[in-house]
Formats: sequence, structure tokens, C-alpha cells
Amino acid sequence: MPEPADLVPAESQAAFATETAGMATFPKVLRYRLNNFFAEAKVSPKADSTMWGKIALGMAVLAASWITLYIHRPGSWKFLSLYVLGGLAQTFLLLNIAHDSNHNAISTRPAVNKTLNYVFDLCGISSYMWRILHHRGHHSCINLHGEDDAIEGRGLFRFTPHDPRTALHRFQHIYALFLYALFSLEYVFVRDFQSFFFPAHDYLTRTKHPVREYVILFSGKAFYLTYMLVLPILVMQEPVLLVVAAFFMVHLVVGISVVLVFQTTHIIEDTYFPLDRGEFENGVYHVFATTADYATENPMVGWLVGGLNHHVAHHLCPYVCHTHYAPLTRIIKETAEEFGVPYRQHPTMWRAIWYHLTLLKQLGTEN
Repeated sequence: MPEPADLVPAESQAAFATETAGMATFPKVLRYRLNNFFAEAKVSPKADSTMWGKIALGMAVLAASWITLYIHRPGSWKFLSLYVLGGLAQTFLLLNIAHDSNHNAISTRPAVNKTLNYVFDLCGISSYMWRILHHRGHHSCINLHGEDDAIEGRGLFRFTPHDPRTALHRFQHIYALFLYALFSLEYVFVRDFQSFFFPAHDYLTRTKHPVREYVILFSGKAFYLTYMLVLPILVMQEPVLLVVAAFFMVHLVVGISVVLVFQTTHIIEDTYFPLDRGEFENGVYHVFATTADYATENPMVGWLVGGLNHHVAHHLCPYVCHTHYAPLTRIIKETAEEFGVPYRQHPTMWRAIWYHLTLLKQLGTEN
């Protein structure tokens, strides 16, 4: 059974969507303008100097934090600070480098993207399974009930009006942030193994995973747990409770950061949750109905979250490096206004978080 196509053209398809004659529809005009931006500016849609600088910085901070730990063997508070600094570097790498490489957005050379995608494994998450879940379980079915893995509440959350409501959901806006903080721990110890061996989606059941990916799964987990937990205890001789506490703190940071960056772009008060793929005549309209931006005028936010606050641009141009998103977002806003297509955005990330929690409260108390 063939996999469903993505909601927007893949890179090879989009490159040819530059016709100028007879363009009267919003999707065609928007696609032409987005592609034409790179042609007119004579720049590559892949990584620029800013992106390579971010890659170098993230890797350097992660390496420096661990080298300092081993060389200086600091006391408890300094150990905790350096360990958490490494966790912040992991968060930065996941949002800024791993995600882009997952979309082949960093380089025209597949080997470069593949290598950088192993940042996921460096952070304890299967890069192979993330790629499947993110592309097939999200990009091809944004906010689609029963298909989008990102809106699966697993009984703990009611993320869409199409899910059944339970008594527990009445409090989901209260406990959401606490459970979000456990997100990365679940990925490291549960989600990856569950997706490989006890798949919940048909597309995972139908997929025959290569043997090498099973090897990478177990070896990657072993490597991660060794350098994060085993070596600090055995080599640095740090107290077990201190190392475990530091490990837990890192995952609180990674978990809540990554979840909020993504949840505030799709699960907010005014986004739409379709029941089937045929509700929109074009995937571009689907993206605009289900996706929202935030803080697009704040370059610092975009720099920290890997441009994912420019989320409409990301879904329309997933193969483009995020350091190009800001000008693309301006094109998107102007074209949407010209054609009268609703474009959803919030001025700050805090406002987007507020509207996310507001929707959770509504879904927890209303049918």
C-alpha cells in the first residue's frame, strides 16, 4: 500500500512549481513567490553561514561542558550546572540541527544531513524512528484525527474535539506542563521501543525496519546512557543520586522546551482539526487551517527554537534551512492577506502557550 503524499510538494516537485502563466489560485501564487525568493536573491535554500555557525556553537558547548566535567571534577553544584549546560546544548541541537537535518534542509549532500541527524541518537532518541513519526505521522497528516502522532493523547490528554472526553481531562490544562516535562524521558525509555516492537500505527506495522536500525537503536541507547549516567558515576565518582538528579533535570529542560515549541504551533484555540484528508482542495489550505506562528518578529526566539516559530513556512518549505524562514514568512503573510486566507499568529511565545492551555481547558470541560 503506497504511503500518502505530503501535504505540500517535496523538494524535487516544488522546484518546478514556478509557472507564471494563468496563476490565479492562492497555492500556485504562494508557491511561485516562495521559490522565486531564492532565485531572485541568488541564495541556496540550504544552510548559510549563520546555520553553520549555530551547528559549531551547539556542538562546542556540548563538548566543552563534558570536557570541563572530566578535567576539573567539580563539586556538586558546579557538576550540576555543567551537566545541565550540556542538557541545554542538547535542546539547542535537537531544535536547531537535528530537526533541519531530518528534513534534509542543511545540505544538498544526503550524507551530511544523515550524519547530523545522528544528533537525535546523541541525545538518546532514535533518529530513524523520529524521521518516520515526524514525516509520515505528522507532516503528511497535520492535526488529522487518528493519523497525526503529535495529537495522540494516549488517554492522558484530549488534544482534539474528535477524541472522547474523560473525567481526567478536566484537569489536563493543569497537569499538562508537568507531563510535557517527561516527554524526552518517555522517548528515551519507552516511545522508541514501543514504535519498533509494539507499533500503534498501521504505517509502522507495514514498515520492515532494516536490521542496521535495530543495531543503531540499541547501541545508540547504550552509548547515551553510558556517557550520561554510567561514566559520571564510575569514572568521575560522583554520587549516584546527584547524577540521577542531574539526568532528570536535563530531561525536564529538554522535554518541556521541545513539546511547547511544537504544541503551540498546532494545538491552540483557533487551529482546525480535520477528520479526513479530503476536507481541503489543496494541501496549502490544510497547512494554513491547522498551523500557527508565534513571535515571528522576535529574531532571538527564532534563533533559539530553530525557526519553528515560523511554522507555516516550515510546513510549506520543509526542505529549506530554518535560517531562511523569516523572509519566507513575510511573503506568506503578504500573500495570505492579498487572497483573504486566514493566517494564524501570536505576537509572543507566551501568548501561544496561553492559547494552547486555553484549548486544553476547553477540550477538558466541553464536548
